[in-house]
Amino acid sequence: MTATINPVLADSVGLAEFRATEGTLTLAQRKLIVEQALVLIEQNYAHLPLKIAMHAVNPVQRLRVLRTRLERLTDETMEDEWLFHREMSTTFHSVRDLHTNYLLPAPFAGKSAFLPFQFEKCLVGGKEKYLVARLVDGFKAPGFEPGAEVTHWNGTPIDRAVAVNGARFAGSNSAANLARGLESLTLRPLVIQLPPDEDWVTVTYRGLDGKKHTLQEEWKVAANPPPLTDPNELTMSSAAQGVDIDSDEKGRAKILLYTPVVAEMEEGAEPVAVADADVPTTMPRVFRARPVITPHGTFGHLRIFTFSVNDPDAFRDEFVRLAALLPQNGLIVDVRGNGGGHIFASEMTLQTMTPRRIQPEPVQFLSTPLNLKVCQRHAKNPTKQLDLGPWFPSLDESTETGATFSCAHSITPEEDANSVGQTYHGPVVLVTDARCYSATDIFAAGWADHEIGPILGVDDNTGAGGANVWTHGLLATLMKIPAPDPLSPYKELPAKANMRVSIRRTLRVGKLAGTPVEDLGVRPTDVHEMTGDDVLHGNVDLLNKAGELLKALPVRRLGVAWSGTTASLDTVNLDRVDLYVDGRPVATQDVTDGAHTVEVRTGQELRVEGFSSGKLVAARKVTG
Repeated sequence: MTATINPVLADSVGLAEFRATEGTLTLAQRKLIVEQALVLIEQNYAHLPLKIAMHAVNPVQRLRVLRTRLERLTDETMEDEWLFHREMSTTFHSVRDLHTNYLLPAPFAGKSAFLPFQFEKCLVGGKEKYLVARLVDGFKAPGFEPGAEVTHWNGTPIDRAVAVNGARFAGSNSAANLARGLESLTLRPLVIQLPPDEDWVTVTYRGLDGKKHTLQEEWKVAANPPPLTDPNELTMSSAAQGVDIDSDEKGRAKILLYTPVVAEMEEGAEPVAVADADVPTTMPRVFRARPVITPHGTFGHLRIFTFSVNDPDAFRDEFVRLAALLPQNGLIVDVRGNGGGHIFASEMTLQTMTPRRIQPEPVQFLSTPLNLKVCQRHAKNPTKQLDLGPWFPSLDESTETGATFSCAHSITPEEDANSVGQTYHGPVVLVTDARCYSATDIFAAGWADHEIGPILGVDDNTGAGGANVWTHGLLATLMKIPAPDPLSPYKELPAKANMRVSIRRTLRVGKLAGTPVEDLGVRPTDVHEMTGDDVLHGNVDLLNKAGELLKALPVRRLGVAWSGTTASLDTVNLDRVDLYVDGRPVATQDVTDGAHTVEVRTGQELRVEGFSSGKLVAARKVTG
């Protein structure tokens, strides 16, 4: 049924052909993988007590049982390799934590299995339906176009097929399960999900021609673009990762499948626009910025596809630049489907939309002898890449106190989270869904905790992934610095296999201070159920709802120019300003809408705070 597939994927092969290349792990290699999994889950995993309590699972015992079974086998009697991978994957999936994963070895790593179409759930006439949303260029089938309704998947009603599939790739809550179940029907990164059991699928649908059709389509396998950050090297980026590898891999695969023009664009070059109405950006794989016209006014729409960057300062600065080029009367910040990335990038961006001082979300280690040893080796930051000193004293004391967790400290330095301050002064609304995870969960939690603006969810929760994630490879590297530890429990894994673990759990600040993000997530203040028009016409109803929320909020302005001993201000919807030079108060003045001049002393930095009815509502920093 498939015509010429996207040329970027010309090297794709059928799933049956790919299976012939599957690896051949020896029994000894399988035993090694299980032993290393036990080390990570039992001695590093931050959420282990929570997961045992919330989900009634015991991954440690399950791994011990698997180890015992392997001891009874020989190279001649051991099971097929895919059964071993299935047991390892199922064990890791059982904790419902998309940070804690068994990463499959070669040839699975770096590959994705896909079907050349994508579905979305939406409301049509008050009923839930699953519509075809996107097709790979060149794919054709009778009546199978965006808007066609899918009714059955391999003979199973589509809603049940989504639920069953979601249970296999469990998220932290029901909304996350269903969102991932739907995505994984047509796209599976093989580094984290085993290949489909079936070589092809049968899709029953009602076409745009009004007729019922059945489509049989073969799974294909293609290479995925590599991530920007090597998670096994000791760098600030790898140590500050908060990313759902499933969403991150899918995000890069979707670019190849559906927007190959973006895959060909270079990051950091001259700003480029994917569509005519877009504001050109130097990070086309990260941002999409454009004005949107709604019945409630014209507002800015700034989509953040990922926080996976190596330079969080450049990320923040590009966000500021794009927001300044959009309408200043309201901004829609859209993080749907964002699986996270660099925690610094997510938390450093919050300051640009609020006058409040940002308190980054703190994190904790589980108190174990191995976590204590890792922190002790890096308590003095020997590489200038990772300083674990703040967590070491409490872990050291936990042997005597019996504390389950270390003290809580933030990963993002508080000075970096407040280095530029507020730059956008119009009202803002955040748009989320159940695929938001990790650093994006942290971003949404920070948004809620600092009361930056409404949160509009298309699901009733985010993905609820609250942790900093490290790989087995990174942990092994940490035990080699500043000198190799001969007693390190981390052993090199065979065939490029790997594992990841939630190493530090994230806690909320503000009114929910101390509440974990994991499993609980961030609930929206307002909910919008996706419609057929959303799926087929660029989220039109969703953006209209966001526009309605923005219209109800005041638009403020605080322009500041500073020359010598004179501060020139331009204010809207403020009644008082307080001025500080180099952190010291120098003036306060009542204001109305319009221009004002205030005499101040000279210095290095001027901060102006704007108030309305005694409440801090705007702020601006300028340097002398």
